[in-house]
Amino acid sequence: MVRCIHCGEVHAITRSGIVRGKQRYYCKDCKLYFILKEEATVTPARPHMTTIVDIAKALCISKSTVSRALHEHSDINEQTRNDVLDMARKLDYQPNLLAQSLVKSKSNNIGIIVPEFLTYFFPTIIMAAQEVATKAGYNVIICQSQESYKIEKANAHVLLSNRVDGVLISMSCQTKNFEHFRTFEKHGIPVVFFNRVCEEIDSSKVYVDDYKGSFLAVEHLIKSGYKNIAHIGGPLSLQLTYNRLNGYRAALKKYGLPSGKDQVIHCDLSKKGAINAAETLLSKRRNRPDAVFCVNDPVAIQLIMVARQKKIPVPRELGVVGFSDDPMAEIIDPGLTTIQQPVSVIGREAMELLLRSIQTEGKAQPIVKSLKPKLVIRGSSVR
Repeated sequence: MVRCIHCGEVHAITRSGIVRGKQRYYCKDCKLYFILKEEATVTPARPHMTTIVDIAKALCISKSTVSRALHEHSDINEQTRNDVLDMARKLDYQPNLLAQSLVKSKSNNIGIIVPEFLTYFFPTIIMAAQEVATKAGYNVIICQSQESYKIEKANAHVLLSNRVDGVLISMSCQTKNFEHFRTFEKHGIPVVFFNRVCEEIDSSKVYVDDYKGSFLAVEHLIKSGYKNIAHIGGPLSLQLTYNRLNGYRAALKKYGLPSGKDQVIHCDLSKKGAINAAETLLSKRRNRPDAVFCVNDPVAIQLIMVARQKKIPVPRELGVVGFSDDPMAEIIDPGLTTIQQPVSVIGREAMELLLRSIQTEGKAQPIVKSLKPKLVIRGSSVR
């Protein structure tokens, strides 16, 4: 209940907006506006971040002396340096790394852009890459594009604004324009692509031999007695999609088996997309495939789940092979035959190439590393 500070009445009081962070009231009887002195401020003050000025005031020295002490200049005596460091700890001083990077033209930060965190694949690569970066004295800023070109562009802008020294990139499945990658080149920031690489950018790249891996997968299905082998591929915007599709076709051609267009379906790598592709293939009344090679393990696992719902026994009536050797491949029943990728090696190799480029200030020639895949045979493809 609010009383008018002029007449003391309460029945004629109305609220009349916020003035300088406080509630203003209007008394209809007095026809006057007023603010209660004890009224709390609506917007709280922002917490103050300690600066070198605060340290200087606390010690009654100049801020330039504080700055030199924090940076261990030789002209500062040991007692003064210790006093400054002690006061910095007491006041919880945090150095402005961005300001320092502007002076040094080096931030000791490295950016990583990946399309998703839903599967084990990209988090495993990030952990391996970060381990290498940490040992070399670098911090890592991790961004996720969520398979969105728009978000990927925003990620690139954030990393550029933070003046990172280099970037590791695995593209989103929507990316068809590469100007946001070229922006790094224009600013002298080296880039290394991994797994989902951009062929239009002349930079170092690390990936698994997708063609060889898919050839091994389909050849295994053929040698296991399957004759009508279909393929669920990835988005046509990704180079690895074409590489794995070409490996599939090459294996069928070598063994004289047909590779009709109706036996190849592409999906967007989402769970829904994988289920829809599996439903399309397994709902065929004529020419239903007796085996399927899938672009990755999550898609292959969804295929097995759909087959189970349709009471199609795997592997007796349907052989299935995936790609990547996801930990779920061992858990699902039957175990999923797959192409194993050296995931941690991809992360380490990519970061080492990026550090090499940073240390040579981008003068080192780009290196392309194609790692060997390995066939891992489990129950999903052995009759």
